[in-house]
Amino acid sequence: MRLAAIPFAAFALSLGFVFSQANPSQEIKSMNVKRITPVLLVKEIEPLIPFWVDRLGFTKTIEVPDGNKLGFVAFQKGAVEVMYQTYSSVEKDAPSSMSAGAGKGPTYLYMEVDNFDAVLAAMKDVKIVMPVRTAFYGMKEFAVQDPGGHFITFAQPVPVPHN
Repeated sequence: MRLAAIPFAAFALSLGFVFSQANPSQEIKSMNVKRITPVLLVKEIEPLIPFWVDRLGFTKTIEVPDGNKLGFVAFQKGAVEVMYQTYSSVEKDAPSSMSAGAGKGPTYLYMEVDNFDAVLAAMKDVKIVMPVRTAFYGMKEFAVQDPGGHFITFAQPVPVPHN
């Protein structure tokens, strides 16, 4: 029997290869993402605690020491969660291939809120890096820089004027 006469799939199966007919889009549809939580890297965590707890009303849910300081912390309010980890903690925890890629630049968070004025009042003496504005896409927003150097935009939907 000549090899060319055997269909490729039959030949591959005879060698033990298995072909999957799975549809990738079906696999994606069956996957349920339960939550996504940003982990922001900072030099130190302690200055962030009053920012998230006292100003924004989050609860500190996880606290992991790293020597005499904190190496990791999680803040939560309802279903919203944000985590912070120190650069030094990442360098100790993560494989070098991962920690080497951990850039030390700022991250940008966009947070939709239900009481814009209350958040603005809570940020009265925080560095505002984008003044209050109403964007063309119908969001009233402003941005601050947190004590770790990351940028957070707070936004609330507003009616969009029709022209």
